[in-house]
Amino acid sequence: MDKIKRASELIKKSSKTMVLTGAGISTESGIPDFRSPGTGLWENTDPMEALSTTVLYNDPEKFYSEGYKMLLGMKDAKPNRAHLVLAEMEKRGFIKGIITQNIDNLHHKAGSKYVLEVHGNTREGSCMDCGKKVPLDVMTQKINEGQIPPKCNSCQGTLRPDVIMFGDMLPEDFSIASNEVSTSDLLIVVGSSLVVSPVNYLPQMAKNLIIINKGRSAMDHYSDILLNGSASDILEAILEELVEE
Repeated sequence: MDKIKRASELIKKSSKTMVLTGAGISTESGIPDFRSPGTGLWENTDPMEALSTTVLYNDPEKFYSEGYKMLLGMKDAKPNRAHLVLAEMEKRGFIKGIITQNIDNLHHKAGSKYVLEVHGNTREGSCMDCGKKVPLDVMTQKINEGQIPPKCNSCQGTLRPDVIMFGDMLPEDFSIASNEVSTSDLLIVVGSSLVVSPVNYLPQMAKNLIIINKGRSAMDHYSDILLNGSASDILEAILEELVEE
C-alpha cells in the first residue's frame, strides 16, 4: 500500500484529527520560511533584533522601521492549494481543526473555521494598557503618519501587533492546542521543521503522527507516515483518496 493510501486510511480510522502547520505550507504563497538556506527570513536578519519585546519596548523606532515591516510583508499573500485543501478537509469532517505556527492569516483566508494561532496573527493589534483591539491597518496608518509608537485612541496607551514575539508568553491558544492534540487520535504536521519549542512538543503527544514536509524535520523518527514533497500536491492526493473511498 502506498503512503498516500496509508495516510488516508489513518485519517479515516481516526475519530479526531488535528493538523499542525508551519512556515513550509506558506512558501507556495510567496512567503519565505525562516530557515531555508539562501531564502530564509532569518538568513540576513537577527530575529532577536527585529521581532523581540526588548526592541519593541526599548527602541520602538527600530521595531516599527524594521520588525513591523517584516510583518506587513505577508499581508497581501493569498492562500495556496494546501490551505484550501485543509479548509475542505475540515468542511468534510476529515479534520477537526488547525494549529498553526504561522502569523500570515492564510488559513482564515482559505475558509478554515477552527484555527488555533499559537504565534499570534497579523490581522490585529492591541493596546498594552487597556487591551483594546484594533485592526492592523489602523496601526499601520498611525505609523505612516509618523506616530511611533502608535497610540490607543481610548487611553493613549501604546499599541502593538498581536504577534507573539521573542520575550512574549505564548497565548491561550497554545494550551488549547495541547489539549486538542492529547485528546486526538491523529496529528498531521504540514510544513514544519519542528525545531521551535514548545510547539515541537505537540507531535510527541500524538497517538499517531503523519509528517508532510519538503525537507527533514526534527521529529521524522516519531512519525507513522513520512511524506516528503510539496504540501499542496500531497494534501490534494490524500483528499482525492479520501473522497474516492
